[in-house]
Amino acid sequence: MNSDDLALFAQVAKNGSISRAAMELGADQSTVSRRVGLLEAELGVRLFHRSGRGVTLTARGQQLLGYATTLNETLAEAERAMRDSAEQGPAKLCIAAQPTIARILFGSLGHALKARYPLTQVHFVEGLAADILNRLSDGAVDIAILYLPEHPGALQFDPLLSEGVQLITPANYPLKGDTISVRDLGDIPLILPSTHHGLRMMVESLANRYGFSANIALECDGSISITKRLVLENCGCTVLPEAAVVEEVKAGRLKSYRLEDPEIHRTVAIVWPKNRVTADGLWAVTQIIRQRAADMVEQGAWPGATLINP
Repeated sequence: MNSDDLALFAQVAKNGSISRAAMELGADQSTVSRRVGLLEAELGVRLFHRSGRGVTLTARGQQLLGYATTLNETLAEAERAMRDSAEQGPAKLCIAAQPTIARILFGSLGHALKARYPLTQVHFVEGLAADILNRLSDGAVDIAILYLPEHPGALQFDPLLSEGVQLITPANYPLKGDTISVRDLGDIPLILPSTHHGLRMMVESLANRYGFSANIALECDGSISITKRLVLENCGCTVLPEAAVVEEVKAGRLKSYRLEDPEIHRTVAIVWPKNRVTADGLWAVTQIIRQRAADMVEQGAWPGATLINP
């Protein structure tokens, strides 16, 4: 006996007729009759008195109907509780992102999350990838939105979008055109993070693949804004997504050159650790993140980005 059997039994009892119950259930009368018979055989009792006018409950049938009613109410209550919990969202939610992603996405995402989950305490964190990944693994961060590392390792991730990477130089840097071959990066003095950070690993990987040596003018593990300040003050050049420098390039304070032969892209992904159980409600949060990112790309608010369909 299972909940489906009890639901069918209760429907027959409610209708007082196997044929009417079959119509309500969208089933064949013979199927309903057979299942009632099997239930009676399994329990070893007669549940209905049968007559030409329909069926009526026996004393044992009345007893079982009480259990069936209680079970149906319990199942309905469980469904309501789960729906209410999903509607309310998590009590607390910590989302982390690297600086460029945070600057573009956090404002729009904050509005969307508070509209959807007004009772949730939302905490945004901006940081470098290594720090975010450590906090993600420790459980201090629930979801991260990151440029996917060259070697994701023990991460689960859902690709969100692809973003082009460009060479960024001072406004007066003596480089013609608006593109540069990846193979010519070895001639450019670069300001990059130290070796365990994503952009540095990407450039080192390109150097190995295309046969040049990265010319590291300075190492900077600070924020993107510090790296941009160093470029503005002619300390060197860097590689960044277009969205990270769109205001400075538009104002003529920096110049950007598209990397080509081939074009270089990084994947922005929603990330969580493999070694931790995903908290309730986070799947719905990831869908909100995806929708916000899609809206911003379609509106042109995320320059140089292309959506990756789930």
